[in-house]
Amino acid sequence: MNEQHPQEPVVLTQPAPVAVSPAVVAAPTHSHGASSIRIYSHSSLLFWWPVWVVGYVMSALTYMQGRELHTDTSWRVLDWVHPSNNLGVIYFLTLFLIIMITNFSVRGMASGMVILGGALVAVVLAYAGLWDEIFRWFGNLTIHLSMGAYFWFSTLMFIAWFLTVFVMDHLSYWEVTPGQITHKMLFGGGSNSYNAQGMGLEKHRDDIFRHWLLGFGSGDLKIRTSGATHEQIELLNVLFIGSKVAAMQRLISEVPEGPEDT
Repeated sequence: MNEQHPQEPVVLTQPAPVAVSPAVVAAPTHSHGASSIRIYSHSSLLFWWPVWVVGYVMSALTYMQGRELHTDTSWRVLDWVHPSNNLGVIYFLTLFLIIMITNFSVRGMASGMVILGGALVAVVLAYAGLWDEIFRWFGNLTIHLSMGAYFWFSTLMFIAWFLTVFVMDHLSYWEVTPGQITHKMLFGGGSNSYNAQGMGLEKHRDDIFRHWLLGFGSGDLKIRTSGATHEQIELLNVLFIGSKVAAMQRLISEVPEGPEDT
């Protein structure tokens, strides 16, 4: 006689539910964009690159086409000077225009056409070789710079420009992450953070010469914060401001949903 044993009940096990943070769901990782960007504000020395570029060009032209400059005692060659006034006129005009553009805003097509017209007249007179004749009307008060003057002044300008744009201006920057923007300073350890919810961005790039020709598509950025204390942050001369603003808008739109109590 066979004994029948009662069958044991089968228990089906299910995986335990995993708690998912709402921030992870609300802010997924995008493969087409960075998770954070840095915004650097530059000084007006950013626009001074034509001074040292034109200076190096004039130095090379003076070396190739100029005549040797001797002393009265030993007749030892010291430097080269170009026989024409054209190089000096163009270099001084470049320096003058950079000073004017970096200190006064040139807005609108009318003011831009005036500056372009003046520069074109100066270049045409230099090409026609008429500047020497014009200076004869003023008692032969010519403009001549030696190759050493062009070279050394351009070198000093390049060193100052490079250290300012790539070193000094990078000591303080704004870092934008999903839902937050933070002002960081490398020296001093200070930082200020702002919530990106309700933040407004305003882009200004209407100065033809400063923003487009000299600034490589730079512009001024205004950030309006929200919350208990409303602040307006102004960042001047931001390079590639179009792509920077687009990336900031993408990161601001990734603000985590729901309250996060810490």
